Amino acid sequence: MDRGGCSLSGGGGGERQASERQETGSQSGMITLEELESLSEDQILDSGNGSLEEGEIVEGEQDRLLHYWQDIARGHRVEVPRDMAEPIQQLTTNNNGTHNRETVPFTLISRKEKCGDVLYEKRNYKKAYWACITVKEETYEQSICYGFMRIMRYICQQNSLGSYLGMTLPIVTVLRTNEMHTTLSGAVTVAYYLPSQHQAQPPQPYDTGVVIEQWPATIVYTRAFTGATNETIILNEINILAELLDSPELYVTDSFIVASYTNPAAANRENEMWFFKRP
Repeated sequence: MDRGGCSLSGGGGGERQASERQETGSQSGMITLEELESLSEDQILDSGNGSLEEGEIVEGEQDRLLHYWQDIARGHRVEVPRDMAEPIQQLTTNNNGTHNRETVPFTLISRKEKCGDVLYEKRNYKKAYWACITVKEETYEQSICYGFMRIMRYICQQNSLGSYLGMTLPIVTVLRTNEMHTTLSGAVTVAYYLPSQHQAQPPQPYDTGVVIEQWPATIVYTRAFTGATNETIILNEINILAELLDSPELYVTDSFIVASYTNPAAANRENEMWFFKRP
């Protein structure tokens, strides 16, 4: 496994709805916060426990959730260890419904449209703290899964507060390519924006591979896309946005972000490709 720093300034990785929420302000098989939340609504009720109070987990439910995710991950040659049972349960039940998802704040600078469709946006993200881990596994999907599982542990009690920190969206992946955008680097960085209540004093991770970084304020060009986020699709999306911008001098050409907003099992999964504006 590779460890390294991560940065929103290009040192390292929505639809219109995402922009409208903020204008004023993996990886097929990846286990994300939203997927775990949707599992609470669908899988738990379908298991015959529909009479449970919201957030309640019966004996054995933790094992069932763990086995469900082990089955999904196995198809991508990812092993979900036993100690992930509690983090998976906590994220599935949204900490008994006491936490709301928070979206990373940004200010919309401009939007390029054609025939009513948004081609791309230019946004400003303010300086903020992120928890991130850089991972290098055999495949892109494995790197995303193993990195995010360690971020999940940090979110769910393996931090200096010893408590659940809350969900934020998007979960981002910092990735690098060769000059021609035909190959992804083996190492990727998985990053989680710390909720606003923890920005002033970020809880410290117990896992020494998870680092807290203060990412500087930066400007990004973003393009929404839907569906899976495997290596082939990501490279294609990079080339699409590069062609739309048609000015390589505007952006960093070897570091990018994939931002994921929704359940990867959803038919119309919401993602964004982010390009860093050159300083």
